[in-house]
This record gives sequence, C-alpha cells and structure tokens, in this order.
Amino acid sequence: MLRICLICLFSLFSLSSSFLLANEGTKSTKSELLTFRLPTSDGGIAELAEKPKHSAIVVCFLGAECPLARLYGPKLNQMQADYESRGVRFIGVNSNQQDSLEDVQKYVKRYEIQFPVAKDYGNAVADQFKAIRTPEVFVLDKNLKIRYRGRVDNQYLPGISRAETTSHDLKNALDQLLAGQTIKVASTEPNGCFIGRVKKTTGKTTLTFCKEVAGVLNRHCVECHRKGEIAPFGLTEYDEVRGWAETMLETIEDGRMPPWHASPKYGKYANARYMSEADKDVLRDWVAGGMPFGDVKDLPQLPEFQNGWHLPQVPKTVYHMRKRPFIVPKEGVVEYQYFVVDPGFKEDKWVTGAQVLPGNRSVVHHAIVFIRPPDGSDFRGIGWLTAYVPGQRVSMLPPGRARRVPAGSKLVFQMHYTPTGSVEEDISKVGLLFGEEKDITHEVFTLVGIDQEFEIPPHAKDFPVSAKVRRIPPQAELLAIAPHMHLRGKSFRLFMKQKGDSQILLDVPNYDFNWQHIYELSQPMKLDTVDELKFTVKFDNSEENPFNPDPNEYVTWGDQTWEEMAIAFFEIAEPRFTKQKMKKPEKKKVNSEQERKQRVEKFVAEFIQRFDKNKDGHVDVDEMPLSTKRFGFRNLDHNDDGRLQRKEIESAAR
Repeated sequence: MLRICLICLFSLFSLSSSFLLANEGTKSTKSELLTFRLPTSDGGIAELAEKPKHSAIVVCFLGAECPLARLYGPKLNQMQADYESRGVRFIGVNSNQQDSLEDVQKYVKRYEIQFPVAKDYGNAVADQFKAIRTPEVFVLDKNLKIRYRGRVDNQYLPGISRAETTSHDLKNALDQLLAGQTIKVASTEPNGCFIGRVKKTTGKTTLTFCKEVAGVLNRHCVECHRKGEIAPFGLTEYDEVRGWAETMLETIEDGRMPPWHASPKYGKYANARYMSEADKDVLRDWVAGGMPFGDVKDLPQLPEFQNGWHLPQVPKTVYHMRKRPFIVPKEGVVEYQYFVVDPGFKEDKWVTGAQVLPGNRSVVHHAIVFIRPPDGSDFRGIGWLTAYVPGQRVSMLPPGRARRVPAGSKLVFQMHYTPTGSVEEDISKVGLLFGEEKDITHEVFTLVGIDQEFEIPPHAKDFPVSAKVRRIPPQAELLAIAPHMHLRGKSFRLFMKQKGDSQILLDVPNYDFNWQHIYELSQPMKLDTVDELKFTVKFDNSEENPFNPDPNEYVTWGDQTWEEMAIAFFEIAEPRFTKQKMKKPEKKKVNSEQERKQRVEKFVAEFIQRFDKNKDGHVDVDEMPLSTKRFGFRNLDHNDDGRLQRKEIESAAR
C-alpha cells in the first residue's frame, strides 16, 4: 500500500517525497498552525495551507468500518454541497492504522463522498488535532483557529438511530461563524469508534498476539467479528486487532462486550456469554505492553464456523420473503414491512429447527417469521416460528420437541430495517428442519406476557411496568425467555411464584435494545408447580439515558424505537399425549363442548363490544390497540382486508 501511495504522488505531482515527507511537512510547520498535506483516496493530495482561501474549513475524522462514520458520511457529503457556495471546504481524514488506502477508497465510493478523504499514515494529523473518535469534526476559521470540535449532531449513537435530529451542532457552528457571531456551543462530546492509532508505549509485556491474545479472541469474539457476520469489523488478523484495540477494551470494560446481560446470580443459561477477568487481563496487559505479535508458530487455528446457516445441517426447505429485493433507503425511518409466503403445506409439519437468514445484515435490524394457521385450526400461542435479532444464537429445540405448523398455514415475515447511510437491497429467507411426528413428544409454542396500556411520564428515571402470563399450561415446561423493550428500556426481572413463595428466575439489570437475547435455560423447567410467571420492566425517560429520543415526551406503546414496549416471550413445551391419557366420560365431553362454545361466544361478544368503536359489526385495524396491530392483527386477519370479521374472532378464541 505504501508503494501505491508513492506511485500516485510521483506520477501526478512529480513529488520527490512520500507520505512520510507529507507528515514531516506537517511537523515542520509552526506548532500553533494546524496545517497538513496528505495523499487522498483518488490519488491526489489534500492540503490545509497556512493561509486558506476559504471562509471556513471542516476537517472530518472518519473510519472505513466504524458504523457511525458510515452513517454520517452521507450527512457530511450533503453539508459540503450545501455550504460550498458559502466558501466552506470539507476535508476528510482517515487516521486508522487498520484502514488501508484501499479501504478508504471503498468507503468513498460506497457513500458517494464528494469531498477529498485523505489517509493519515502514522496518525500524525489526528495527534495534531487531538482527535479521539470517528466521526469527529473540527471547524477552523481563516486563521486556522479551531472554533468548534465534536459531533456532527445528535441523531446517531453507537447502535442507536433517532428518528429526528434535535441538536444540529456542526450546522449551528458553521452558520454562526459565517455570520460573524460567537459560536454558542464550541465543543461537544464525539460519539463513535476510537481512532486506531499506532500505539507509542514504553511498557513491556511477555504476552503476544500469537500465544495468548488470539486464543482469547477466538473464544469470545470471532464468532461475530469475522467476515460476513454481524460485527462491523473483524478481529481475526493482527493488524485489525491492533487498530481496534482501544475500542475493543472500551466495550469490554463498560460491559457491552461480550454481549450478555443476564445477572449470573439467577438461573443457568445454555447460551450465556461471559469473559473471565483473567481473559480481560490478558487483553489489558497486552495493549498496555505495546501489542507485540510474537512467534507465528504459537498462533492457534481459527474456530470452524459455518457461513450463513448456523443450524447443525443446511436446511433443504428454504422460503424467501419475496422474489424481488426490498429497497432500503440510505436514511430516515422505515416502517415495519410484512411479507406473506405460502409454503404449500398439505399436511401438518413439525419444525425442530429454524433460522432466519438476512439477505443484507447491515440493514436488517430484526426479522420475525410468524405462523398464520388457516381459519378454524386448533392452534395455540402467538404463532411465533423463529426470528433474527441482534445477539441471538441459533439452536435446535431439545430432543422430542418441535413446533407444529398446521397444513394450509402461511408464513408471515415481519421485517424491521435500519438505514446505514447508503441505499441497500434485501431479500431475507427462512430455513426449516423437520422432525417425524412419531418422534415428537412435546409441542412447542410461544406464550406472551404483555402490557400495552402504560404511559411513561416525561423525565421519569425508573418507571415500572408489570405484566404476567395469563395461563400457564399445568404439565408443560419452560425452555426460554425473551424480554423486549425499546430505547428507554432499563431493566427486566422475571418472578416465579410457587406455593405462595416468589423467587427471581431471570434478572437483566442493564437491558440493551441492541442485543435482544433469548435466554435459553440449561435444562427445561417443569411448570407443574408454578402458579405464576410475572415480570417487571423499568424505563428510563430521563436526560441521563443517553439513548433517550426525547425526555420531554409522554411515551406509550408503539412499533418504532422512539416509542416503547413491555413484553416477555416464553418458549413453552407441552406433552402431546397427556390429554389422551386423561379421557373423560362421553357425557362430560358433550358438556365440555357446550361450555367451550359458550366461552367462544362470550369472548366474541366482549371483543366486538370493546373494540368496535363505530358499531359496524366488525373490528377495523385502526380500532385495535397498537400492540395487537403489531403482534396479533395480521395473524388474525386471514383474508388481509384490514378488518376482523366474526369468524376470524371466533378462530382466535379457540
């Protein structure tokens, strides 16, 4: 890569120096002047001269793989176009040692960046500006004095995308500078990835990447931090790890990595992720000691992972959400998308394993596939089949357990997309593994505890909402628990009541919307002695919550991330043959059928009375609570006409 840079500089400008000379030129200028001369991604030179010809200069520190730098690249591009006629020049600088000039070129091309983006070898310019993160911007006046430094605005945080920008920090600084006014907010805290500096240290360590560090990363990180997986950058190569070291340590120290949020005090979970203090110390001491490479013979082999499908075998039965791609815009909010697929099942199917495979991981925030059974089917639960959500591991159901998909059912894809700064396409799909009916001892279905009637007041820091499972099957067993909230979600605690005593089954003290785990129990838990499953979630609607879209708002139930939800999903397995062993006399069967019909009629009458606001005899989608619109309406509305007829409500009551 050094050779490429030299060729570009020689051929285009007949310079007798390389990028090293460019950086030497930077060092030789007066210390108070922030001048530099660097090679750009297009083979040119970006120079910040001592006497610039522009009214203002914006120096933007960017990273090729940093998620926030990707999101803000198009924003900065648009600002450059808006302010160019007013005499403002934008210059991008990449100081990451892990980003090659080729990486910078790909970034510029993908996000259609129109201003020059330069490569800062040895991070001399980043040191000169005392830049910390990507993205981070600096506004300089005609005298090269820094008038503003910090973030672009407040729309994006790590893993967070607000619907609207409420603090236009860079724009305000430019407008005030060009108007000859004092800049009211001259400094803000940048959000994003640490710049991957070439670390200068006098420390020493016997730890090496090859002998100790690679093993720690293989155990805890490369499952996701490798090519083609969900993580935005890899941790399989020495140069990558060295460049991301500071960001890696930060995420480990603050508990973001490895992603796991259940307290170890309560319950045992098959899919738990923990990094021991000993392993953390290896990374800390290695970074502090200068990050030596070591002897390549000590380098362990990478773990073997399947690309794409994570099921024990590649599924032969695969259904795409649709034939043509869904187009995801480069920015803004995308409403939930629903796609209905007819798998053509002529008989009941027993699903022992299922996985949603996103077509484009960069934009698929989550995807849920529901079962929509035909009208009149004997069906329990909310129709959950499988899902792809951040942080979820894919696993098979325990032996003898399977989900039943009734003959004639349709599959409903619910897709939630998050723009990333460039226009993207997606065709996601679901793969299914089936078991033989004779081998299935337990039917698996999903129950839900939910409260959608809450209202979180402005500035509430610790607002509780509670809900419980309405009915616990007496002979069933619990397999897994999945709490769900949005950006104001703070904590989750599940209580199990037995014989009057209550105990904590699952505690998530620091809920994180970006990592929505399904907590799989190490062993199925019998529910025959459990009287109640009740949970309490807490919301933080205060200014202290850095992810809070707006602490001044009253917050109610809603689909989008700036609204809220209070839900827990419970994976239940119920014995298939218990009812056959406990047959009742025929007369009681008749009475039971009559009672069932009466219960159904009562449910339908109460349902229509409660929700049919215009009294036209059916329930329109707009008459339903927001929770039902999202999780239930599309499964109940079998003919997709946007209303529930009496027969459809009767089917739900069964």
